[in-house]
Amino acid sequence: MSKSHVNDADLVARAREGDQAAFEELVRRHQHAVVRAAMSAVGSAADADDVAQEAFLLAYQRLHSFRGEASFKTWMLTITWNQAMNHRRKARRWLERFVRVENDEGSGFESIQFAAAGGTPEDLAAHAQLRDEIRRAIRALPEKLRDALLLAQTGEYSYDEMGAMLKTKTGTIKWRVSEARRLIKERLNREPVNREPVNQ
Repeated sequence: MSKSHVNDADLVARAREGDQAAFEELVRRHQHAVVRAAMSAVGSAADADDVAQEAFLLAYQRLHSFRGEASFKTWMLTITWNQAMNHRRKARRWLERFVRVENDEGSGFESIQFAAAGGTPEDLAAHAQLRDEIRRAIRALPEKLRDALLLAQTGEYSYDEMGAMLKTKTGTIKWRVSEARRLIKERLNREPVNREPVNQ
């Protein structure tokens, strides 16, 4: 049977017995999700790669403690988020990248589209200003709301997985994401800029 048809639990069992290839397959399967989670926390691609490597190393060292109460992916993401929080506390750096805020069904937060490269200089300037306002609005959020929003915006994780990472109930995560979007929309509508208000 090829590795692609072996489930994570079987791979974990093999890795515990010293099968290096089995653990490498687990890394291959979940590396993208792990790096995206780290990126949501630390903001730098290089730092996210470092966090991901640290997380996989720690997971390998702790394989004996994996009980299968959650999926391996959820367990791995929890380790990753904890490592990212440690990294963030040590570095005292926060996100300095463009975060795309887009519509999520039922969220009430409308999509904000940015000008294409072919726009007029006035269009490009206005959209650059809007992008900067969104970045400032996200940075101004309380940390718990900001973390939930950034994870949600990746589109990579279920609310249950986010809850495991943030050690919070799923319903609370949903509220935090909704509240973060509400506060951003409120701030954007309040800012005196040369654009139409965000729709209610």
